[in-house]
Amino acid sequence: MARCCSQAQRMAACMAGRPGVGSCCGGWVATQMVLCPVSRQLSTFPDPGLVPAGHQRSVETVSFSPDSRQLASGGWDKRVMLWDVQSGQMLRLLVGHRDSIQSSDFSPTVNCLATGSWDSTVRIWDLRTGTPAVSHQALEGHSGNISCLCYSASGLLASGSWDKTIHIWKPTTSSLLIQLKGHVTWVKSIAFSPDELWLASAGYSRMVKVWDCNTGKCLETLKQGVLDVAHTCAFTPDGKILVSGAADQTRRQISRTSKSARDPQT
Repeated sequence: MARCCSQAQRMAACMAGRPGVGSCCGGWVATQMVLCPVSRQLSTFPDPGLVPAGHQRSVETVSFSPDSRQLASGGWDKRVMLWDVQSGQMLRLLVGHRDSIQSSDFSPTVNCLATGSWDSTVRIWDLRTGTPAVSHQALEGHSGNISCLCYSASGLLASGSWDKTIHIWKPTTSSLLIQLKGHVTWVKSIAFSPDELWLASAGYSRMVKVWDCNTGKCLETLKQGVLDVAHTCAFTPDGKILVSGAADQTRRQISRTSKSARDPQT
């Protein structure tokens, strides 16, 4: 039977919500997701309104579509499930990966869903109305588990792997555009700048790298002030600031214009 996370676990879980819609959490503690309407006052965090159940093993990744109408989930049962956010009903079951699914992201047009697996492949699922649920293409080239995925605004796709590399793909032609090498450990998080000129990546180490998406050159390796593993990185919507979060409970902000680091904050 699926188990519901406690309120404390839900608040501590990684949120994948969009403003005004809701959030969800999935992970080692449950074989289901929890959809929670977000209160502006987290001290009055509400009980979940929807608890979609269907996965047979733990849920490792959840992603909202850009229009916030659909939710994708994947995990150790090697299956991807597509859900209707309002009703909590499963829309599609996507089967094809041969190992645990650890990452997912919708394309900007909502026509496709990308999933990354420990079978070392990225799969692009065609979600257009009328297409079979099994319609997908596999992007192969990594030699290790796929740990993170990220679409750009124009539809390019970046994938990070345990093989310490990042691939930037053009999904419409299934072509590999560029390979980024330089991390000394597996790649944990990746993020495109809004203008797609830069890609930031956090490895399972004390460094965050910033890459030129056109040349593949590493522009900066940010290490000063990062005391522990850098778990995540993200650009602000205007692309002027890059933020990384570390296991030492600090966040580090880098100005894109001046390329100067601000003091770490707790």
